[in-house]
Amino acid sequence: MSEATSRTAARRVAPGGDAGRFGVPHTSIHKVEADGVQMFCRAAGDRNAPVILLLHGFPTSSFMFRELIPRLASDYRVIAPDLPGFGFTEVPAARNYVYSFDQLGFTIDAFTQALKIDRYAIYVFDYGAPTGFRLALAHPERVTAIISQNGNAYEEGLGEAWGPIRKYWSEPTAENRDILRKSILTEGGTRWQYTYGVANPESVPPETYTLDTALFERPGNKEIQLDLFLDYASNLTLYPKFQEYFRQSKPPLLAIWGKKDPFFIPAGADAFRKDLPGAKVQFLDTGHFALETHVVEIASAMKDFLAANGIGPPA
Repeated sequence: MSEATSRTAARRVAPGGDAGRFGVPHTSIHKVEADGVQMFCRAAGDRNAPVILLLHGFPTSSFMFRELIPRLASDYRVIAPDLPGFGFTEVPAARNYVYSFDQLGFTIDAFTQALKIDRYAIYVFDYGAPTGFRLALAHPERVTAIISQNGNAYEEGLGEAWGPIRKYWSEPTAENRDILRKSILTEGGTRWQYTYGVANPESVPPETYTLDTALFERPGNKEIQLDLFLDYASNLTLYPKFQEYFRQSKPPLLAIWGKKDPFFIPAGADAFRKDLPGAKVQFLDTGHFALETHVVEIASAMKDFLAANGIGPPA
């Protein structure tokens, strides 16, 4: 991406605090070229406000932040990209993209550079955690704070639901790969991730798991997801480095956790205090996709946390 194009992209993703007709900040959508990829993103807020980078997880996209973005954008510049392989980000076939967490981290780094944002808080969820923590390892001076919503960095945070994937790590056979294809990469498997641990499963908007399921059905996408399942083991190898980063850089950290998440269990939230004794830990009575049931609580907790750490306006 040329410098001129980068400046244009940065202006587009900072719509200047347009609050819309009813005082609700406008969320706009954009395509930004980074690392040879057409990155789709949602953005809102004033370009001069402190930046919050929202990093989604499996199996969703920036769509998961649709209710959070306007709740933050009055005070922050909020940017939520779709990771390669997810949502509406487009990876040209000629790019020969390698779907690994190292590459996702590299691409998100290129995305921030294309937008010329060099200071940001990061909200990390699920896959967004190892992606965002790689970004922090590469540029610790750029990360102003971390909000981890069921975003893990400790072995004790991995729940029993990882069993079939762990088996695939130890025995990466076609049979074990096919088991994951038929159990997780299905409409039922996706809906289960959204509704498990939710007091009223019918309260979860059906467009969430329906959209994710539809995007899985694009040619080749299930193979991308299976490659990332296998590569997730690389994140466990990096956990000690993530933890060293926490100890050395001491970023302000809020772990706000759906306590009934079968994948990332509460012990993973508590574990942050081993390396960041001042970390704030808060549990919510919900499952993996806490934003679907507790977006008001999460937005409020984020604003209080960021304000307490001198980021954005006072609470």
